[in-house]
Amino acid sequence: MATTYFSKRNLQFLLHEVFKAEELTNYEYFSAHDRETFNLVLDSATYIADTLMHPYLKEVDKNQPELKNGHVSVHPRIKDYLKAMGDAGLIGAGFSFEHGGQQLPEMISSCVGFILMAANNGMMYTGLTSGAAHLITSFGSAQLSEFYVPNMLAGTWQGTMALTEPQAGSSLSDVTTSATLQPDGTYKIKGQKVFISAGDHDAAENIIHLMLARIDGAPKGTKGISLFVVPKYRVDSKGVFDDNDVVSTGVYHKMGQKGVPAMHLTMGSNDNTTGYLVGEPHQGLRYMFQMMNEARIGVGMTAVGIATAAFYAALQYAKERPQSRRLNEKNHLDAPQTPIINHPDVRRMLLFQKAITEGSLALLIEAARLYDISEVAEGDEKENAFLLLDLLMPVAKSYPSEMGVQSVSQSVQTFGGYGFTEDFPVEQLYRDIRITPIYEGTTGIQAQDLLGRKMTMKGGKAPQLLFTEMTKTINKASTFDDLKSYGDRLTAELKRTQDVMSSLMPHAQKGDVERYLSDATLFLEMFGIVVVAWQWLKQAVVAQQTLLTQNPQGDDLIFYEGKIHTMKFFFHYEVPKTLGLAQRLQDTEVLTIVSEKELAL
Repeated sequence: MATTYFSKRNLQFLLHEVFKAEELTNYEYFSAHDRETFNLVLDSATYIADTLMHPYLKEVDKNQPELKNGHVSVHPRIKDYLKAMGDAGLIGAGFSFEHGGQQLPEMISSCVGFILMAANNGMMYTGLTSGAAHLITSFGSAQLSEFYVPNMLAGTWQGTMALTEPQAGSSLSDVTTSATLQPDGTYKIKGQKVFISAGDHDAAENIIHLMLARIDGAPKGTKGISLFVVPKYRVDSKGVFDDNDVVSTGVYHKMGQKGVPAMHLTMGSNDNTTGYLVGEPHQGLRYMFQMMNEARIGVGMTAVGIATAAFYAALQYAKERPQSRRLNEKNHLDAPQTPIINHPDVRRMLLFQKAITEGSLALLIEAARLYDISEVAEGDEKENAFLLLDLLMPVAKSYPSEMGVQSVSQSVQTFGGYGFTEDFPVEQLYRDIRITPIYEGTTGIQAQDLLGRKMTMKGGKAPQLLFTEMTKTINKASTFDDLKSYGDRLTAELKRTQDVMSSLMPHAQKGDVERYLSDATLFLEMFGIVVVAWQWLKQAVVAQQTLLTQNPQGDDLIFYEGKIHTMKFFFHYEVPKTLGLAQRLQDTEVLTIVSEKELAL
């Protein structure tokens, strides 16, 4: 199995040379940190990944969670992992000092997640706990925070997001789980939840569900949804555990990520499930959406982590696997076979993987940086960062997920027949990554959010801000002879995007929302290519500047030249795809909207 699953060199390049993470410490909130503390945290995560995660990648996959007699057992290494993460303070690394955290930027915390998920995404437990605990500290009472969060951040209590119901997947307005107010101010919860990741297991002493439910008499739709803490066990002031009537009625057998149990839960079978209201009644969905940007960055990081691990496995194999001779030397049968990395088509597949994974990682670090600024800055800087983040979020979640699936597919292809076997990790990684386009809002939902809301909010201010940022990068590229033509190409792509919007807007202005959004997913795909092209040009500018001013040698020279070469690959192989997408988006023929006259399906 490949020993390398991510590039520390690339991560350092992005954090410190491209995005200058230490500049965040100029804000008071992050002032306790510096580059050294950032790197110490990443080193700690890498140590856990190297020793407790990556060696058990296949073992965790093969030994799936089991539900027996109402209890779920998971691989024993998961408990070791949770303890190590808690002891290292990494579950709550991004939490404030007040709440027991390290007050680290999301820029660093999300990179911790990237390292861990590249090592073994079958141990996707701590990100769920962190997200649930963050909801409690953000919107819950002091009593809820003081009681639940310390054990969650210590890794002894698991956190979950319990949203989905059998009849209500993405349509949360159809949630029917009920909450009945009790004289003591608590609520009796009754209903079912499905696909609850880490919803029950024996590696934690308690499971703390952040659950959406509808208080009796609440308004219909999303305006009537509230958020509750619903623990598996109630715990009294003396530390005595009491069953809370949260029953594990099923564990789903999944295509991938088999180390994480996806549970079917039933609450209130014995009318004895207690829930504790988080914040105000009927504000549950608003609370969830306020936390969604962080969660979607996490999904993107999971996807790019998996795809990165697959890329390095394919790269190692291509360097070691001899097959045939160079195309111009096919007749030299007495010559030794050449490693397959020397074949143009294999190099194309590897460059595709490198372009997708490193471009996606840059986009996600960009999003995390904007998240941090939107949280700690003030005035126009804060608002502009939030608008940019809001616009980029559908891309940051969906591009690494959708293109990550394609990237891992090319990893399998690089191995040939061996890639389809369990002898190498890529068949598992191909199964694992497929869920990421579904997590936290499917690609179709992200597309409708981008085109239906983000591109037009505040009179189109967000895309104007983004185009301004892209133009800054284009202007920097224009100062280098080798990069100027790529800046010109990106300028043309911005014009193409504006032309597509101009052709679509009349449908929205007429109120024909279905027509306006009918190909929103294609718009998201096109927009994603343009945004990642910007990220690659940004990396190339830094690499070119370093080559000219610092005269790097050896591995550093190869690294920076490789950045420019991969940028060129993205512009020559991926960017041209926008031509076909733009043509379809501007096409007047409608083929997917239901018509009484057309019943092809």
